[in-house]
Amino acid sequence: MTKMIVGLGNPGDKYAHTKHNIGFDVLDVMASRLNLTFKRDKTFIADIASTFSNGEKIILVKPVTFMNESGKSVKPLLAYNGLTADDLMVVYDDLDMAVGKLRLRQKGSAGGHNGIKSILAHVGDEHFSRVRIGIGRPLPGWTVVNHVLAAFSEEDAPKITEAINYLIPAVECIVNEDVDMAMNRYNPKKQKKQKKQAQPADMAAEAAGEGEVVHE
Repeated sequence: MTKMIVGLGNPGDKYAHTKHNIGFDVLDVMASRLNLTFKRDKTFIADIASTFSNGEKIILVKPVTFMNESGKSVKPLLAYNGLTADDLMVVYDDLDMAVGKLRLRQKGSAGGHNGIKSILAHVGDEHFSRVRIGIGRPLPGWTVVNHVLAAFSEEDAPKITEAINYLIPAVECIVNEDVDMAMNRYNPKKQKKQKKQAQPADMAAEAAGEGEVVHE
């Protein structure tokens, strides 16, 4: 079995360690822990590294097509390795999640992310695993472009480091077990809302027929 893990970002020093390049950063940490070195492949327009883990081949891919054309790299690599969308996992940033928050999904739409839009357009199948890392919304007066192409603040940088360290075992779980297991273990658990206890005045009003006690 083979699993291809793609981290999304933009090539070049200008974009290194910006919010939009969080996918590259995750793969760099994975490669470091696996003692791997990325090599530029001009045919597939990507930096690629590979290894074996528990009998599974793992291919790490950082497309260098620029974010909006990521699918141009991903589709040919899937075909060359005899893989389908089910064998693909993509790591990328998410504007609509708080900084450092994580979410694993099995499939879905692009959600406005241009890199995912490109992969969907080229692969033609939404059934691939996604690992999203929250980068938060732009500050007042900032455009989305300015936000995603900026580095993390000193306040947010530790949250991202913590998120990546938490994320690596989740990715390994997807590779060695399956995405359902990883989702159950590593997705944030939803907190159930506590019902507000009725106050004495509310209960008195209810008893008098003056109204209903509404629980939130």
